Amino acid sequence: MAKYVMIKHYRGAPASVNDVPMDQWTPAEVAAHVGYMNDFADRLRETGEFVDSQALSPEGTFVRHDGEGRPPLTYGAFPEGKDLVAGWMVIDVDTYDRALELAGELSAAPGAGGRPIHEWLELRPFLGPHG
Repeated sequence: MAKYVMIKHYRGAPASVNDVPMDQWTPAEVAAHVGYMNDFADRLRETGEFVDSQALSPEGTFVRHDGEGRPPLTYGAFPEGKDLVAGWMVIDVDTYDRALELAGELSAAPGAGGRPIHEWLELRPFLGPHG
């Protein structure tokens, strides 16, 4: 088994086919999208392929160490950034092809008008143990 993360982006990825931003969706469209995501995760729980998923707020702050005894430096909020992660789902699958299959299916979650988004998801394997 290998773990992969499927990353959803608010922006920074190539445009979706149904490219209406979520903040312009109706409450029913948001509920349908979240319902699709939850149903997808439930199916993967049944197969043992689900690990975790989280949605992220568009607000946040970059933080870095600024030396011993000094408070951390912050930068942001970062909504002006080029790339903004909306959330992720971690899966544990037997093959890369299975990871591709699931990412393709997840990209069809409904969006505006109930039509599939066909959004680009970033699929990345977890870094394996160091030898």
